[in-house]
Amino acid sequence: MRFVFKTRYDQDIDLVRHGGHRFWYSALALALVLAPWSLPEYWLAQLTFILIYGIVGVGLMVLAGYTGLFSLGHAAFLGVGAYTHTVLAAMGWPFPLSLAAAAALSAAVGAVVGLPALRVKGIYLGIATLAFGFIVEEGLARWESVTGGNAGKVVPGVDVFGWKADTGESFYYVCLVCAVACTLAVLNLLRSPTGRAFVAIRDSEVSAQSMGIHLARYKTMSFMISAALAGIGGALYAHQIRFLSPDQFGIIQSIDLLLMVVIGGLGSIHGAFLGAAFLISMPQVISLGKDFLPSAIGQAPGLQAVVYGVVLIAFVLFEPMGLYGRWLKIRTWFQLFPFYRRGLFRRQKAFQKSDRLR
Repeated sequence: MRFVFKTRYDQDIDLVRHGGHRFWYSALALALVLAPWSLPEYWLAQLTFILIYGIVGVGLMVLAGYTGLFSLGHAAFLGVGAYTHTVLAAMGWPFPLSLAAAAALSAAVGAVVGLPALRVKGIYLGIATLAFGFIVEEGLARWESVTGGNAGKVVPGVDVFGWKADTGESFYYVCLVCAVACTLAVLNLLRSPTGRAFVAIRDSEVSAQSMGIHLARYKTMSFMISAALAGIGGALYAHQIRFLSPDQFGIIQSIDLLLMVVIGGLGSIHGAFLGAAFLISMPQVISLGKDFLPSAIGQAPGLQAVVYGVVLIAFVLFEPMGLYGRWLKIRTWFQLFPFYRRGLFRRQKAFQKSDRLR
């Protein structure tokens, strides 16, 4: 097991704690950079989708995993960012400016949606965000002069001040740069007093308020940051699919996003990308598995929804910490072998519960 001998206070907030982290993250970065030369076009497109959904997942992780506020209408922010970016790009705006405008407008909408979070929480907050999602979906369908309505809208290509990302490889690098930038920004945010305030609100609002944390300010800020990242992801999503319609940002998309962070592991940036990989790869696995199932089951129209439901129930019952939590347990088992004890994580979970004022 690794022990880090700390000689300065800055080591407590370092992004890279030791040489092992530095090696594996460098290897991952190298693999992502070389992916266009080693992956077929189809799998490169799937990896691009993972990066896009990872950005949205990081934003939703800030809201749900670190602040404890759940949203059932997060696809609405995805749609606001996608349509804002598409409209501005059609008007001739360069990609960076239209991307920033999409993030800013999504953040402004997130501030408005965050107002109910000041008075309601839990299932009531979920109902409020669900209603907001229906309103946005209907608004996108009715505002035909701007969004094209149900007929849809074609998305123009990426234009970065004259440089065009008109191939799958070039657009993959655009998504990779955006994903790395957003992830580093959120990691630095979580190390700051703002991020620690988010965690304090998640653990106990009463305790956080008694420590002088302004609940209304930080809850609204969490919604804005989460919505801004969803807007960035929506802009990239629009370019990846090349065509927008309002039904792409409905309740099913919102449930998929929430499913992504729950299965990936709440309270973990790694979990956002693991959940995105699960969300993108699961339909491919289901399609491959249909050949081995009876035709009555394999050709059933609701097979994917049933599989998603079973997987979600299994994670909630047997692995509440998600995919990243399972990886932590496997890693700890190897580090402590043969002294690993089965109740290690169970005792830690019980301690966290007893430590909260609930």
